[in-house]
Order: sequence, then structure tokens, then C-alpha cells
Amino acid sequence: MTTSMTAVLHSEWIKINSVRAVAGSLIAVFAATLFVTVFVASTIGQAEADNTGGDLLFSAFYALNFGQIAAISFGATALSSEFLNGALRISLTAVPSRSRFYVAKMAMVGGLALVVGLITSFSTFLVGQLFMGEYAIRLEEPDVLRAAIGGGVYLALMALFAAGLTAVLRSAIAVLSLLIPFILIVSFVVGDLAGGVAQYLPDRAGQLVLQAHPEGSLGPWTGLAVTAGWAGAALVAGWWALWKRDA
Repeated sequence: MTTSMTAVLHSEWIKINSVRAVAGSLIAVFAATLFVTVFVASTIGQAEADNTGGDLLFSAFYALNFGQIAAISFGATALSSEFLNGALRISLTAVPSRSRFYVAKMAMVGGLALVVGLITSFSTFLVGQLFMGEYAIRLEEPDVLRAAIGGGVYLALMALFAAGLTAVLRSAIAVLSLLIPFILIVSFVVGDLAGGVAQYLPDRAGQLVLQAHPEGSLGPWTGLAVTAGWAGAALVAGWWALWKRDA
């Protein structure tokens, strides 16, 4: 069974590496985040830091807002490719166990997103601080390491959240049309109207790990756990959809 799972994981790696849109979105997690980091930090970074009411730690990871869009795209496109041109039938012919196939698919998506997410999170912090002058904060200062690790985990969870939803909806376009406007617009509108309830939304809860002193009833890690709960629910729903529906 171990050998079989290894073979399935290897095949999933080949799929991700060979589909340009999937591989490109994974690369974009790092590239987009670093680009925004350099641009913002080099232009207005110190001016924003001079605002005494700001959270310097949270500002250091500002560009992850753009990286999460690429992470969502990666999770969605990695799954949606299975629902094009009968690809799922071919995959299930090679791996008859739908559960094994699904676990291997999500393990590869989550694993790659976590590795790239951690590299991205640490890079955006370290590179950004090069432009901050007297306002620069060091990795060994309180809460910084937690935020850097948590940022990588957050990106991976958002990729898995999108992947699970794509397994349900069978369309990357549908998932991206749902999640991206939600994160960019709806989450803020709901946050203003719903007060404390908004902290339980997947993006808002997960980003608490990036803040030095999160407000509300959730802490940094409990907020990330809420995001993990959203991702877990989407993954279970995706597994059920794959199990019950025809290929």
C-alpha cells in the first residue's frame, strides 16, 4: 500500500508540473507576493510605519493578501484539471480507489502549497525589512517567527479550501468567481456590518496569526484553527462529492 500511495503521489506531482496554469499559479504565490513587498516597502513602507497606530508586524506581511489569491488559484486549478476532457475517468482507471486518489491529490496540493507558502512568508518578511530603515523589525523579535510560520500555513490552508470547493463545484472558474470577490470585497463589508462574527470568516480568522496583538475573542493560533476548520469542511465535502458522483 505504501508503494501504491507513493506512485499515486508521484503521478500527482507530474500532473501539477505538466499543467502550465497549475504550475504557474504556484510560482505566482511567491512571485506576486515578493513583487508587492518590494514595491510597497520601497515606496511607502517607512511612511506607513511612521503611523504610530499601525501594526508593524501585520504590515510586514501585507503582500500575503496578494499571495493568497495565487494560492487559491493554485488549489482550484489543480483540481479543476481533473474535470476536463475525461481526465478524471483516466485517473480513476489508474487509481480505482477514489479515497486514495483524493487523499494523494490533496496531500500534494497541500504539501506544495505549504512549502511554497513558508518560503514566501519568510521571504516577504526578510526582503521587506531591508527597506524599512529604523523601523525594521528582526526575525528573533517577539511574535515574528510565529507570524512567518503562520503565514505559510495560512496560504496552504487557503489553497486546500479552494481545492475542496473545486472538488464540489467541479469548476475553477466557479470557485475563483466565488472566493476572490468574497475575500477582496464581501469579507470587509460583512466585517463592518457583523462585528465580532466576521473574525470567524476564513480569511480574517487566518490572518490573525500575522498580527502582533489580535483583537477579539480569537488568538493567533485559534484563528488559524478556524481557517483550518473551513478548509477541512471543504475537503470533506469534496471527498463526498467525488465518492457519490459519476466520473
